[in-house]
Parts: sequence; C-alpha cells; structure tokens
Amino acid sequence: MSVFSNLWSFLLVLGILVFFHELGHFMVARWCGVKADVFSLGFGPEIVGRVDRHGTRWRLALIPLGGYVKFHGDANAASAGAGLAGLSDEERRISFPTQPVWKRALIVAAGPVANFILSIVIFAGVAFFLGQGVLAPRVESLRPGEAAEAAGFKPGDLIRAINGKPIATWSEVQRIVQVSAEVPLTVVVERDGQEATLSVTPKLRVLETPFGKNRVGLIGLNGSARPEDWTIQHFNPLESVEQGVLETWYIGERTVSMIAGLIAGSEPLDQVSGPIGTGYLAGKVAAFGFAALMNLAAVLSVSVGLLNLLPIPMLDGGHLLFQAIEALKGRPLSERVQEYGFRLGFVFVLALMLFTTINDLQKLLRG
Repeated sequence: MSVFSNLWSFLLVLGILVFFHELGHFMVARWCGVKADVFSLGFGPEIVGRVDRHGTRWRLALIPLGGYVKFHGDANAASAGAGLAGLSDEERRISFPTQPVWKRALIVAAGPVANFILSIVIFAGVAFFLGQGVLAPRVESLRPGEAAEAAGFKPGDLIRAINGKPIATWSEVQRIVQVSAEVPLTVVVERDGQEATLSVTPKLRVLETPFGKNRVGLIGLNGSARPEDWTIQHFNPLESVEQGVLETWYIGERTVSMIAGLIAGSEPLDQVSGPIGTGYLAGKVAAFGFAALMNLAAVLSVSVGLLNLLPIPMLDGGHLLFQAIEALKGRPLSERVQEYGFRLGFVFVLALMLFTTINDLQKLLRG
C-alpha cells in the first residue's frame, strides 16, 4: 500500500507539472498560428487518444515520465530539426520551423513560464482557501554552545528586524538565517519592552534530509511553543496572489542558488533527486493531505521551470540559446551543428537521469 500511495502521488504531481508545462507551449503556439500535431502525456505506446477539431491528437502514453507537444513541420517531438519536405505552402504557413524567430522563442519559453504561473496559482489558492499558519518570531529556548547563545539571545526575545528588514513571522527568521551561513546578521529584538541589537553569524551545517544533504545556516534558536503565538492569517484574493508570487520567487531564488552551488562544487551532489526520490517524497507528503501535496507540486513546478531554462540542447533553454544565436547572426545555425548539439544534450539528460536514479537508490538503501 505504501508503494501504491507513493506511485499514485508521484504520478499525480508529475502529471500536473507536465500537463501545464506542455499546455504553455501549446496555447502560445495556437495563438501564434502554429498547428500542434500531437499533445502527449507520457512517452511510448498510446493507451488512449483522440483528435480534436484542429487536428491535434491528444494522447495518454504508457511511460508516464514526461510529455511533449509535436508541432507541425518538426522532424521529431523534441523539435530537433525541420521536417518540411513534401509540405504544401499552406502547411508550411502553420509549421513551427517556418515561423519568425521571435514567435518560436515565445512558444519555447511558454513552457517554463507556465510552470511559474502554476506555482503562483497553487500557492495563491492555498493562501486564499486555507490561510497561512503564522508563528510569532519569539525565542522559546537556545541550544547550548550555538551562535545565538554566544550573541546574547535570551528566551522570550521577540525578533523585530534582521539586517534592517522588519520581521513578522518565525518562518522569515528561519529563511534568512538558513541562506546566510557565515554571513554576519544584525538582529533587533524586543526584550522586556525595550529593543536590543545583537550581532550573530549563522554557522554552516550539513543536514540530512529526504533529499539528501542540505547545507544551511543555523544559530541555535528554537521557536515559541506558546499557543497564543500561533495564528491563522487569512488573505483576500489580491493578497493571496501576492503571497503566491512571493513564495514562487523565494523558491526560485533557492533553486537558482542550489544550481549555482552544484556547478561551483559548494553544494553536495547527493541532494539532487530524480523520479524515485520525488516519488518517495510525494508519498510522504501526501500523508499530510491534498493541500500539502499541491504545495509540493508548486515547489517542484518552479524547479521544473528553471531546470528547463538551462542552456542545454534538448531542454527549452537549449532551444532558446539556438534561437538567440539565430537572432544575432540573422540566420540559424547549420543543421549539422544543431544535430550535434541535440546529441550532446541527449547524452547529458540520460547521464543526469542515471546519476539521480543511483543517488535515489543509495539514499533509500541508507534508510
């Protein structure tokens, strides 16, 4: 039952992410007058499908690890090359490869943008319908020997500002501290009705998480356990959208920081997860309810959008890179160069999938 729950939760989250990503490509292509031959959820043999009045075949395929939209005139589903031979003038007019470079770039960028919009919508929906649990930024206790104790924090301190930024919730304290390892922070606290200014430098710690090792800053504070410090904050529609944007922006910043750290070697590689790790996590999160699972989908949607923007052939970012070069040169790269680029991109994607699968299996074996 646990395996079934994990699998169901994973397929639900993945299906939502893939569908909206490909829907972004599809909708902008339709707006640009480009025909989509196929809209597929999954790869491989078709399970069920139908053709709509515009001639697009909508299909559900056997292998649920992704999806694609194949546009008219593309040589294949990855838009790796043009297949214009034998097409009439009318068919060429609605083909993807014959469009101006700006239209092709819009269609390609629409997939990642759709992921960001999906994230905003989910976070905004949760904020509007369920509200947000808010813990006051009050210190309950200190962990002995940590930076906060040495800096002079005391139980009962109410944190009012960090580096000049007003603080209203405990989660704001956590987020600032976690991303500020080895960076001095100036903290204003309210103590016995008066303000005190403290200086503290979070220490770098490597924590074991379901994703693997995570490098964060810690100062050794525990949040309040008082019931009166817990409230539920409710938002109107406009405030909910604002919350969605802010949360999506935060997740995006953390994802970019992690990717940069992986490239620079400052972040451990074992925190990178693939389908197995994501499925395991989805099953665990699903136990907390549908809203928690949708929150996970929103977080992953930001990551999917950003990863797809990496300038690697086979990914949307690789297409955008080729299109940017075409716009600067006034002509596209040769088919030979593009073909080699897509081959290298394909090898990279396969290697990444193999690496993340091994990573996930090792983490599961370690328990």
